[in-house]
Amino acid sequence: MTSENEGLGRFAARGALSTVAGQVIRLAVQLVGVVILARLLGPTDYGLIAMVVAIVGVGEVLRDFGLSSAVMRAESLSVTQRNNLFWINTLIGAVLTIAIILLSNPIADLYGQPELVGICIAISFTFLLNGMATQYRAGLARNLKFGYLALVETAAPVLGLVVSVALAFTGFGYWALVWQQLVLASTGLILAAFLGRWLPGPYSRRAEMGSFFRFGANLAATQILNYASANIDSIVVGYSFGSTVLGFYNRAFQLISLPLSQFNAPATKVAVPILSRIRDDTPRLASFLIQGQSVLLHVVAATFAFTTAQASGLIDVALGAQWSASVPLFQILAVGGVAQSAGYVVYWIFLVRGHTGSLLRQELATRPIMITFIIVGSLWGTAGVAAGYAIGQILAWPFGLWWVRKYSVPALALFGNGLRICAYYAIAGVLSFFVSHALSLNSIGQLLVGASTFSLALVLLGIASRRYRADVALFAKVVRLTRR
Repeated sequence: MTSENEGLGRFAARGALSTVAGQVIRLAVQLVGVVILARLLGPTDYGLIAMVVAIVGVGEVLRDFGLSSAVMRAESLSVTQRNNLFWINTLIGAVLTIAIILLSNPIADLYGQPELVGICIAISFTFLLNGMATQYRAGLARNLKFGYLALVETAAPVLGLVVSVALAFTGFGYWALVWQQLVLASTGLILAAFLGRWLPGPYSRRAEMGSFFRFGANLAATQILNYASANIDSIVVGYSFGSTVLGFYNRAFQLISLPLSQFNAPATKVAVPILSRIRDDTPRLASFLIQGQSVLLHVVAATFAFTTAQASGLIDVALGAQWSASVPLFQILAVGGVAQSAGYVVYWIFLVRGHTGSLLRQELATRPIMITFIIVGSLWGTAGVAAGYAIGQILAWPFGLWWVRKYSVPALALFGNGLRICAYYAIAGVLSFFVSHALSLNSIGQLLVGASTFSLALVLLGIASRRYRADVALFAKVVRLTRR
């Protein structure tokens, strides 16, 4: 490794370490929240919130408008441009707040749930708060202040959880989940603004903003398609089967999206600024892409392989027997979650190369197919909806790599690398499932036997596979770079 590569590697390693450490803490906090709140609130409470979020959550994509990613990859950013971006994101957030308030009654009428009016009005203010925080967070990532960013994304969920648990314990029902979102957004804004140590100036018409808008508009359109394909399932389930059934589906989906959001999005915040610095050096870019995919996918695949194999025991112990209907849904959705992470490197390539228009066209070709699978799957109930989502994610992974092959990236190597890593953990997961379920044990006993079997399988894979040992060495190298 050259000294230049090593220096950039240290930035990547330090950023990854700060980000992963923060996300591990955040994930632990959120898992604790899932466990506690699942015992204080029922499926109907979660179903009501999911009905609102599935529709109004698209506002979060519009609120960002792709401008945070545009900032992270920009070669230069003037003070006036940053000021303008702050006010643009804030204005979009304010408009969305007003729009959701006006749409609260139609949304409630769509589902036939009058409680949704108050929920919509309250949640709408998160758009304004998050709009104001957008450029503070983007600035921390652009300046490689990953430690500060991790602090923001850890402390805000902790406070939100504390408030939510307190309200749920005192009988506030679904309002505990609403206040969790409000506290999270407001705390995130205050911390990001304090750590960013920057106050926006007035808007300037003289600053050149066209490149940010062109990049952001294509990216925002792409993200809207992604959001629609990722949330149409909740809308279909809620409309077709009601809030209680949606509550079971939502818990399964959240148990998938929770770790994904803790790994995929933060990995992008580290990867994009780093990869943007070497985007014109094809060999280095290829090497960093494969290594970044490996690190991310090992974590995600290992997590989902074990949790899928032991889903019945985990949900019984963590959430309680009343959530057992979520088990098969979780297992189906987990397959799609792994495929999504395997293909996440495609998203990095589009951002780093700046080809958000091509990204939009690729999404226009794939996302409608996923939505069709979900709608058709609903004919077989919630399990069919989950299967439609998983199939869509599996097909999108190789298609995305095929699409970016023209951008001088090792598409075939990335696909093979992803398949290999998925195969490792699929083998370990299958062994863990059959060994633990072959014995007549309670949930805790199954988890202990399953975890031991899973770990032993990985040790044997390490002995048998040189490539797996090389991946373990990659983690060790990241640690060494961080320590140095």
